[in-house]
Amino acid sequence: MNFDQDKLIDMALAARSNAYTPYSKFKVGASILLKDGTYITGCNVENSSYGLCICAERNALFQMIAKGYTKEDAVAFCIVGQTDEPISPCGACRQVMEELLKPNTPVVLTNLERKVKVMTVAELLPYSFSGDSLKWWI
Repeated sequence: MNFDQDKLIDMALAARSNAYTPYSKFKVGASILLKDGTYITGCNVENSSYGLCICAERNALFQMIAKGYTKEDAVAFCIVGQTDEPISPCGACRQVMEELLKPNTPVVLTNLERKVKVMTVAELLPYSFSGDSLKWWI
């Protein structure tokens, strides 16, 4: 399915403006386009107990699930931050993307200057650990 990359970036930029980053001052925004045309966004939220922070990517993905959507509903994902090159998600976010998005979901990585790199979830986390790996347990 085709998608409006500029609108996806605009939504992530708008979400970024809501970020709560009193410690790092590093604001990140994320957006997800769903098949029904809905956009779900997330921003990073820090806490003085740093382990309790949430990245923008996981914030958006968890909201997608909380609203009753699944990986089958996601069309595209976007992440934006103030970086020299297109932003790169952390390992924890890559792992959550692997679980909550399809492997071929396009992920638009960008920065405030709108430099763009598009990758799939599978390209961001090759040879991933997945829930399928745990099926021997059941």
